[in-house]
Amino acid sequence: MKRILFFFLLILSVCSCARRPVQMSGNPIFEGWYADPEGVVFGHECWIYPTWSQRYKEQLFMDAYSSKDLVHWTKHEKVISQENISWLRMALWAPSVIEKDGKYYLYFGANDMHEKGEGGIGVAVADNPAGPFKDALGHPLIDEVINGAQPIDQFVFKDDDGTYYMYYGGWRHCNMVKLGDDLLGIVPFEDGETYKEITPEGYVEGPFMLKRGGKYYFMWSEGGWTGPDYHVAYAISDSPFGPFKRIGTILESDLEVATGAGHHSVIKGRGKDEYYIIYHRHPLGATSGNNREVCIERMYFREDGTIAPVKITFDGVPATKL
Repeated sequence: MKRILFFFLLILSVCSCARRPVQMSGNPIFEGWYADPEGVVFGHECWIYPTWSQRYKEQLFMDAYSSKDLVHWTKHEKVISQENISWLRMALWAPSVIEKDGKYYLYFGANDMHEKGEGGIGVAVADNPAGPFKDALGHPLIDEVINGAQPIDQFVFKDDDGTYYMYYGGWRHCNMVKLGDDLLGIVPFEDGETYKEITPEGYVEGPFMLKRGGKYYFMWSEGGWTGPDYHVAYAISDSPFGPFKRIGTILESDLEVATGAGHHSVIKGRGKDEYYIIYHRHPLGATSGNNREVCIERMYFREDGTIAPVKITFDGVPATKL
């Protein structure tokens, strides 16, 4: 009789666990108007550094958010701000953050630069991912338009051989540069060139690079950032220099969920082929181009190595350890 009761309780427990709802992140994953989210994993924790989505003159700081499971997020206010960037006047945009030798480097665009001397791409440094990040140079790292690329939307990529590249550019042009060992300066490539234009077809802004299986997955945003046509496309190459031939769109609007899904980043989970795409979008009924919120979805690769189109959702992703 005791044995029968034991098995009955065991089955009841299993059924109860099976009915327990899976904890999901939901979308957006945290409150507030934010855009251009840079997702990066430090240790077993995901950090997201977004642009504060307001009028240009109000964009004088950035918050960050951290999570150990992609569901519960902790806000870190003003990890970088005007107090620590002497030349910042407005439009603090699209951070890219990387760690090296215990230091954290945050690259940013500032002042919506159109003419040399107005602003450009800067770099700030901190001892931990929550900042405070302080301007490392006292002036922009890149402060002029080269190959037609506005110096914004920088993304820093570390290749397997330890080389650091930065991809950047607005106005439908994209450049890449090589960073020096201290990550505070630009050095020439082996061929003597310093700025290489690698603009793929359809490119507008928001470059991102991912390496998987020896292949370089270059991604970017197309369309207008304030409108419903904003979306993400990609290319695959055997080299970080390209050529990058456009394959197709992987992230876009769903008129039943949200519009203008774009300017993304990608993080890797614990699984062998577990990837997540972090992006911004306009909620249905948004009345301003700055009404943007940060969301997350699972991203899958097909057997042939191409990326399957991402379905945007209200659910987001389930809790997971990193």
